[in-house]
Amino acid sequence: MLIITSLTIMITLMLQPQTMLLGEEYDVRVINNFRDNSSLPLVIWCTSPQGDLGGRALQEGDDFEWTVKIDLWSAEYTCTMKWNTKRKRFEAFKVSRDSNRCGSTKKCSWSVREDGFYFSNDEVYWTKDFSWL
Repeated sequence: MLIITSLTIMITLMLQPQTMLLGEEYDVRVINNFRDNSSLPLVIWCTSPQGDLGGRALQEGDDFEWTVKIDLWSAEYTCTMKWNTKRKRFEAFKVSRDSNRCGSTKKCSWSVREDGFYFSNDEVYWTKDFSWL
């Protein structure tokens, strides 16, 4: 099973037209940008193909960040977010989606807000990727 998975990932990476190279590093950052949630933290728990990255309870303005080094196993990093009664699972980093859009800075930032999840590669200009629902 491990061999089949490895071959599938290698073939997928070879067939995708990307500028991504094995060994490149990307900084991923998830920021709690709620306006006023001082009494209720944003809870985040992230996993990678290699295992758990752990979890945090982020107060307003806090962040959770890590570095992704591209290898055959770094296809996708998934985070589960919980705030009040809302819960959302999303791909915080996906090689096929983010190796190009994170730009030359290789920064992949997420601003989590009351109305949804915003992406930026410079933390100046943000684009809403999806809502909580």
